[in-house]
Parts: sequence; C-alpha cells; structure tokens
Amino acid sequence: MCCQISFGKMSGHDQLVHCLCEITRLLWKLLLPLVFLCVLLIAVLVLLVLGVRLWLQSSRNARRARDGRPTVAFFHPYCNAGGGGERVLWCAIRALQNRYVDINFVVYTGDLGVTGQQILEGARRRFNIVLPRPIQFVFLRHRLLVEPGLFPHFTLLGQSVGSIFLGWEALTEFVPDLYIDSMGYAFTLPLFRYLGGCSVGSYVHYPTISTDMLSVVRERNPRFNNPDYVSNSLFLSAFKVVYYCLFALLYGMAGSCSDLIMVNSSWTLDHILSLWRAPNRTSVVYPPCDVSGFLDVPLEEDGDRKCHSIVSIGQFRPEKDHRLQIKAFKRVLDRRREGLGGREALKLVLIGGCRDQQDEDRVLMLRGLCQELGIGDRVEFKLNISFEELKREMGEATIGLHTMWNEHFGIGVVECMAAGKVMLAHKSGGPKLDIVVPYEGGQTGFLADDEESYAEAIDRILALPPAMRLQIRRNARQSVARFSDQEFEACFLAAMEPLMGTLER
Repeated sequence: MCCQISFGKMSGHDQLVHCLCEITRLLWKLLLPLVFLCVLLIAVLVLLVLGVRLWLQSSRNARRARDGRPTVAFFHPYCNAGGGGERVLWCAIRALQNRYVDINFVVYTGDLGVTGQQILEGARRRFNIVLPRPIQFVFLRHRLLVEPGLFPHFTLLGQSVGSIFLGWEALTEFVPDLYIDSMGYAFTLPLFRYLGGCSVGSYVHYPTISTDMLSVVRERNPRFNNPDYVSNSLFLSAFKVVYYCLFALLYGMAGSCSDLIMVNSSWTLDHILSLWRAPNRTSVVYPPCDVSGFLDVPLEEDGDRKCHSIVSIGQFRPEKDHRLQIKAFKRVLDRRREGLGGREALKLVLIGGCRDQQDEDRVLMLRGLCQELGIGDRVEFKLNISFEELKREMGEATIGLHTMWNEHFGIGVVECMAAGKVMLAHKSGGPKLDIVVPYEGGQTGFLADDEESYAEAIDRILALPPAMRLQIRRNARQSVARFSDQEFEACFLAAMEPLMGTLER
C-alpha cells in the first residue's frame, strides 16, 4: 500500500523515468539469455555444416579409394537439349579427356527419359561430337525445381532457390573433386565449395541478371521478361527494380565463390565483372562452333536461284524472339508481288530444339501466328533435326536470321557465317561486339533491331548483286575461324590448367 501511495505521489516525469528504468532492467535480464541462445544456435549451425562437410568428404574419399583417380563433374541439367550450351559441354569434356587420361568425368543431368548412351548418341547426331572414353551420368530426379513454369512470379529467385535444392541432390548423389557449373546455376557454387569441399569453376553463357535487365524495368519497356502489367505500373516497376537489385547482390556473392570463371563473349564479360567482381579469375573463352563442319557447304553465286531461303537456328525459347522473325518476314512478303521475285520466291525456315513441353507449346503458338498472318505456306519448322539435315538446309539458304536481344554470344550466327550465308543479326550483345564485325576492312553481315529494320535489311540483301553477296559471304566465312573447335579447346584447356593442377592423381 505504501509503495502504491508513494508511486501515486510521483510526478508524470518521474513515472516515465521509473517505467523506462524498469523496461531497461527487464531488457538487460533478457539480453544475456538471448545472446547465449544466438551463440548456441550459431554453434549448432557451424557444427551441422562441419558435420555435413565431413560426411560428404568421407564419401568422396571412399570413392577416390575405390576408383584410384580424381573426378571432374559438370552440372548440366539439360545436357540432352541440343543447344549451343550443350555443344560447349561436349567439346569441353572431349578436350579434357584427350588431355587428361587419368581422370574420370561425370555429368549431372535431369534428362530422366533417356539413357546415358542415348544422350551421347544425341551429341554425335546433333553436333558430330564423339567422346574418346565413356563418362558417368548422375540422373537428378528434381529438375522440375529449376524450370520457369514452376515460378510464374519471382522466376529468377524461384529458379535460383530451386537450383540450390537440385545442387544438394547432385552433391549427395556424387561428391566430385572438381565441380564445373556449365549452365549458369551460380547458386550451386557455394554449395559445392563450402559443403562439398570441392574446387569450383564456371562457364557463364549468360548472366542470370544484368544491368540491361535493370534498365528495361527502370525505363518501363515491355519485354518477354517484363510484361505489360508491370511496365504500365509505376509501383510494380519500382518494386521490381528493388527486387532485381537485391537479387543481383546475392547473385554476385554466389558467383564470386568460383575459383575459375570463363565467359563466352565480351558482352558477358562486362556484366560478370560488374556483378561478380573477380577480374583476376575471369577470362573470355569463345564457345566452340562447328566451323569446319560447314566449310564444305558450297560458296558460289546464287543469282540463278528461283527461291531464296532465310534460315534461323536457335532453340525455341522466348528470348530468341521468333515472333519478330515471323512478323518481319510478313512485312517483306507484303512488299513483294506474286510471281518472279515475289511471295513464292521467299521462304523462312525455323530450325531449333525443344527442351520441354513449354517449348513445344511455343512452337504451336508460332505456327498459329503464321496461319493468322497468312504466311503459313511460306514458313517451315524443323525441330530437333540431325546435323546432316542442318547442313542441307544451310546449303539451300541465302540469309541467316537472328533476332535475340542481347544474345550472350550466338553460336547459330557463327554457324550461318561459316556456311557462307549472308548474316542478319540483332544489333546488340555478342553478334554486335564479337561476331558480325568487319574482317580485314570488309563487311561480314548486317544488323537490325526491330520489324522495320529487319524487313529493310532483308530487302537490301536480296537486292544486292550476286557478286557482292558472294564477297560478303566469303568475308563472313573467313572471319569465324577464331570460333572453331580447335580454338575453343586451346583456350579452354589453358584456362582450366590451374584448377586441373590441384587434382591429386
């Protein structure tokens, strides 16, 4: 009662001070238990990580004792897709097998519907690549976790988190001595380095996020990865910029874990240096293009052709922008009259591979677009064709067409130029910086960036005298020798040598 009377006689200021003192005493009493709890949780986490690391390393040591040699593993969940990234994979393994005969090689893949032998046969059929020795495949059951269809929103974040779980499955199935991410899943790198205790390297085809992507959102430009409902909203655009910036920070932290970084073009190099900030560990290794495989395509004047074929090579992914190709082709046809030199004198051939059901659905949509525009009879789709059929289509073509904005490199562009086609590529990325560039002062192709400029370029190419077209084609073929398999193997082996030297054999 006295305490209550005493407290009641306090002024308002004294009561506030008294309450603050009591709260301070309470927080101080809670602080020590909270600090102790945090230290305990951190210790448990560290012990758990060390325990997992020791368990994984014991698994690797047991495998080393059994095999008697180290193992290099490539993480490539879509190794049976048949695109440019897969050509890099098989050429890289072939080069390493030829140089290092006492090392085993493993590929982590999510292609569950085929056998390892069928995958290798597909590489031979599509790319004319045969490995000198057998390799081991580790089949991953949860590739769905990295497929964009699973994440209609926050796709980059969802796929990256999914890649961590898929990487964990790969690591627990097989612990290598050297881990190479050859498909761009940077968030698997710290997993294999810090938990698996592996040396890690990466070959980057395309940065998961780039400053160009940030610019698209900031400027509120609609793209395949920036839909209209986002670009039309100031709030959603601002939110997406923050999301992209935070993701870029995490992406840079993950990528910087790599002991060795190889990129496929000058464009990719600029972005990876700005994100991963590891210039001393980063080098450009141009991807291998089957230049020699197309050199036997005849290089002669095409003035007597009754029908000029425009060929496009690329997987049926949204960023390849096949819609732009079809719409630009429609503009060209609308400008031409029936008969000689008219509609019947042109056709568009779209050649590419389908990775999954989404790609197949995209092809159906593109076929529907052709019918809707009334050009279905002038557009052909060639899916998952053999190397021999690809060469045959190349031999019949006049123009090679490419429309991907900020293509990281452009193997299809190089292959068209090696086959002696007049190349028309997008005015951005690798094609602009590395490929469709002057050769000894001579023109090697054309660049465009929208429907009208593509249509105009096609008309201009077809209007050139056959002799002038032939000279451009010769320049193009001679200029792409620097992208041959042999050049790739030499540069790739030189870049890999420091890491390969760390393997105990």
